[in-house]
Amino acid sequence: MKSEKHTNSLIDESSPYLLQHAHNPVNWNPWGAEILEKAVSDKKLIIISVGYAACHWCHVMEHESFEDEEVAEIMNTHYYNIKVDREERPDIDMVYMSAVQLMTGSGGWPMNIVALPDGRPVWGGTFFKKEAWKSALLQIAKLYKEDPEKLHEYANKLSAGLKDIQLLSPQTSKNKNDIDLKLIAEKLEKNFDWKYGGTRQAPKFVIPANFEYLLKYSQLYNNENIMKFVALSLTKISFGGIYDHVEGGFSRYSVDEKWHIPHFEKMLYDNAQMVSLYSKAYVVTKNEWYKEVVEQTLEFTKNNLTTKAGSFFSSLDADSLNEEGKLKEGAFYTWKADKLQELLKEKFPLFKEYYNINPFGKWEDNAYVLIRTEEDSAFLEKHQLKAADFRKMKDQWSSILTAERNKREKPRLDDKQLTSWNALMLTGYLDAYKVTQNSAYLTSALTTANFIKKDLYKTEGNLHRSYKNGVSSINAYLEDYAFVIEAYIKLYEVTFEFEWLNFSKELMEYCILHFQDPESGLFYFTSKNDAALITRNYELSDNVIPASNSVMAQNLFKLSKYFDKPTFLEISEKMILAVLPSLKDYPQGYSNWLNLQLNFTHNFYEVVIMGPNSKELLKEINLHYLPNILIAGSDNEDENSPLFKHRFKNGEDLIYVCTNGSCQLPVKTITSALELIK
Repeated sequence: MKSEKHTNSLIDESSPYLLQHAHNPVNWNPWGAEILEKAVSDKKLIIISVGYAACHWCHVMEHESFEDEEVAEIMNTHYYNIKVDREERPDIDMVYMSAVQLMTGSGGWPMNIVALPDGRPVWGGTFFKKEAWKSALLQIAKLYKEDPEKLHEYANKLSAGLKDIQLLSPQTSKNKNDIDLKLIAEKLEKNFDWKYGGTRQAPKFVIPANFEYLLKYSQLYNNENIMKFVALSLTKISFGGIYDHVEGGFSRYSVDEKWHIPHFEKMLYDNAQMVSLYSKAYVVTKNEWYKEVVEQTLEFTKNNLTTKAGSFFSSLDADSLNEEGKLKEGAFYTWKADKLQELLKEKFPLFKEYYNINPFGKWEDNAYVLIRTEEDSAFLEKHQLKAADFRKMKDQWSSILTAERNKREKPRLDDKQLTSWNALMLTGYLDAYKVTQNSAYLTSALTTANFIKKDLYKTEGNLHRSYKNGVSSINAYLEDYAFVIEAYIKLYEVTFEFEWLNFSKELMEYCILHFQDPESGLFYFTSKNDAALITRNYELSDNVIPASNSVMAQNLFKLSKYFDKPTFLEISEKMILAVLPSLKDYPQGYSNWLNLQLNFTHNFYEVVIMGPNSKELLKEINLHYLPNILIAGSDNEDENSPLFKHRFKNGEDLIYVCTNGSCQLPVKTITSALELIK
């Protein structure tokens, strides 16, 4: 076993990211009361450094600076040093990221902050080269010694700025429908990239909530142009190198405009949401490739991110060891042309054309990232190939390249299991099950749901955030509750097992008690039981993961109907009113809120399926894309929900289609029910 020269306090942590830094010469500490109190009593400045295990530039800064003895001496002499895993502690990340964005105009990871002993930030940024980092730390330490009031004055101003960020725009309307969604659509369209899909920029992130909204909008407004854009985007994204054409799964983002070269880390939350998105798009378009993407991504998840117990790990690193034994971004995923020729032999010319082993597909150092540029139908016609034969050929290519890859050093795995991300993947499995009827997907979803309930739910009624080695830890954040409630509602919608709906309601009532700000209706990101940070934040804008508040507002909307709880609906309406000015000004950052807005501006249906064949009828209706319905049902005279009252007739299947409590006469077939919904 390798003998380590240095070991610091992170050695006792479970986070893979923190453990990566446990043998740095920097005297790192985990975030906690002890080190924060010590900083106050010793009047010593703090460095707060935030990152995550799969982050490439975090590794670069660690290697250049945090493994360097000279840098470590500066940090240890003048500062107490705290390392934070942003995935375990998104609350800390959120507060200090807001500070960095105020100071520099942008953010990212690694994020590095210098703070006063009381935790208030005075300086910060993202990645720093070694000499710039040393110079800045020495200057700040000198200023703190010679003129500390200057730093205190700046900290006061910055703290005031952080509080101002949390102030909501003045409400210009008391009507939640005071918004023109057609004008919003026109505003969004101005930034559409009609060549490559997504928005016109590089790097390019996939924001699944944006496409979910556009898909729903296109169907409710019968807007063919927007539907065409969604289909173009999803095709281009899945043809690009951001999608792994060998064994499935999506990388975090693309560094270029054509979705070709990924930032190679693979995150659970991305893949979970992409499964949901492509499942829904498949129902609308009947594009078999989208279904293939769903199945391949779930296969990737099963093979790489699933624990023996059926829960899900967090991520795979961007970096892995290359042939020289050095960590290099993308080493596991990229290919040299001569190696491909050797592996694929006489099939290489066809593979070469299909996946662009040419200047279009070239990356750096004569390495290639596979990228497609045409539909299979055109490729088959050009080469006079039969679809079934070509499918077998692609499967062979994948098997050969996967076997070759498995000889390489795999990217490092972040093996903690996060509640919110597991809930997102649970939802992904349910969306895939709805459209494929693959019972294995439902089995996986139920396994995850039971894992969360058994291992992350506590007797006090709260959830925990993280799980590893049989131990759950850290009081959960709003994000965790939001996505668990959402997943359990959906689990009810595909099983009609009422326990999941009841549990969602219990968690919602806990959140109202522990997270809600009654004045705005919105929910704080942290529980009132958590130790206070320098500010207590709302999470409002939808990003690569939808905002916890927008998810909660949608959950409240649905639960209000399931349980006939007007107070839940009132909170949901109050929440959307609070963000209405932002929806109008910056719709691309509030797409999940807009998704909820469509429930208020269009007919929203409650579909209640009663009778001995209710679960079979449920499977049938779930094969349709119906974004503006809520489904309930039972095969017996169960009075769990007000929606069931007086609706059961022994031995008879009846489907009720209702809007705002007003119901049509019951029908007996899904086809008839769909006619009423249309």
